[in-house]
Amino acid sequence: MKRLRNVKIVATLGPASDDYEMIRALAEAGADVFRLNMSHGEHEEIRVRHEIIRKIEADLGAPIAILADLQGPKLRVGKFAKDSEELEVGAKFRMDLDDAAGDINRVQLPHPEIFAALEPGTSLLVNDGKIRLKVDACGADFADCTVTVGGTISNRKGVNVPDVVLPVAALSDKDRRDLEFVCELGVDWLALSFVQRADDVREARDLAMGRAAILSKIEKPAAVKDFDRILEVSDGIMVARGDLGVELPVQNVPPIQKRLIRKCRAAAKPVIVATQMLESMIDSPMPTRAEVSDVATAIYEGTDAIMLSAESAAGSFPIEAVTTMNNVAIEVESDPNYRAVIDASRHALIGEHRSSIADGIVSAAREIAETADIKAICCFTQSGTTALLVARERPAVPIIGLTSDVRTARQLSLSWGTNCVVTGPVDRFKMAVVGAARAARDLGYADSADNIVVTAGVPFNTPGTTNILRVAPCEERLIFNSEAE
Repeated sequence: MKRLRNVKIVATLGPASDDYEMIRALAEAGADVFRLNMSHGEHEEIRVRHEIIRKIEADLGAPIAILADLQGPKLRVGKFAKDSEELEVGAKFRMDLDDAAGDINRVQLPHPEIFAALEPGTSLLVNDGKIRLKVDACGADFADCTVTVGGTISNRKGVNVPDVVLPVAALSDKDRRDLEFVCELGVDWLALSFVQRADDVREARDLAMGRAAILSKIEKPAAVKDFDRILEVSDGIMVARGDLGVELPVQNVPPIQKRLIRKCRAAAKPVIVATQMLESMIDSPMPTRAEVSDVATAIYEGTDAIMLSAESAAGSFPIEAVTTMNNVAIEVESDPNYRAVIDASRHALIGEHRSSIADGIVSAAREIAETADIKAICCFTQSGTTALLVARERPAVPIIGLTSDVRTARQLSLSWGTNCVVTGPVDRFKMAVVGAARAARDLGYADSADNIVVTAGVPFNTPGTTNILRVAPCEERLIFNSEAE
């Protein structure tokens, strides 16, 4: 499927997008990656959705990435005798380990690990920050608080603790079971929730054992502080703005988003901007102007992907939401200012990160494509690294990633501007050129009068060996002669 844009679209599946016809319609409307939210749905439901996506992938003849989003530990208060209470500003309120039903004065918080990390002055946020408490005194089994922002507190509402690093693992027992299930199922990406430190990512990587790439969700202040180390051990990043906006002042989120996108590009690792991008389209066929501007801003900043959550999973207009994202992306990327912004940021972001032969090859490929009349950059890649390096350059021509590993092709579906083609094994550079020319023609990016740039590594099928660049024609004669041989 030929896309008219470079940024990728991630669509979450759910009750509103649960059968072959709808999921295929979402793919045809522009979805490049499908997200399976492990917070909702039994394993059998997840299995059925996975099978549907793989069938659509085969029917459309294009790799599709599947992202399994692990739930992470959920920190919640207990239950109230009256189901809810109204907390007034200035009132005193206690959280403790007592499992007795709560009232206007106290409620259970069944997480001793939270009490172990608290200290006077710490903030506790309840129900997505709608209620805010300040800890006055605390111990191993209690926290006496003052209500600083009041409201209705009710059964099982979530609790956030933004001021401290909690001694809580990013993977709950449920997450470990889910991780093993989806890895055996064959997902391409694992999104890890509740990341606070690089060690959280290492644990998930050890459990995945190479069966899926690891994408860290940045949704806690601790993760922002430790971002460089988290990025180093991650394969990709999700800027999860919803939880960030709860645990941090909302005005802090836009500059954090911009900073994380730039760091991910410099590291040649894909980044998704997520949460509330077109939220009004859950109930409306049209987005707000502010939402359109939000999507456009992420694209101007150079993100690899933009994500729909409830809009496509549970909303009334999933196809319209994907179509809107697709149309906004096409319009933004057609703006001369977009290319100017992307090009201007290149040297500042990645100049000091070019240190290998592969860095030089992909930089030269982009410069040749900009200087001459080149229709596409075709890169042979085994692990996906070369294609990621080309994407980091943000060239003005399409990127075609060719690989014999279908897992690599699927994972690259998340990477900016990368169109993936699964090829047979290649052992000669001449055949690589022929395969690249055929792919460029078949995808509609070039015809017989056009030239392409081809990058590859010798010996073939060995990760990290990119060392050849060639400008090649897409002549039919070249392809037919090679087939005759």
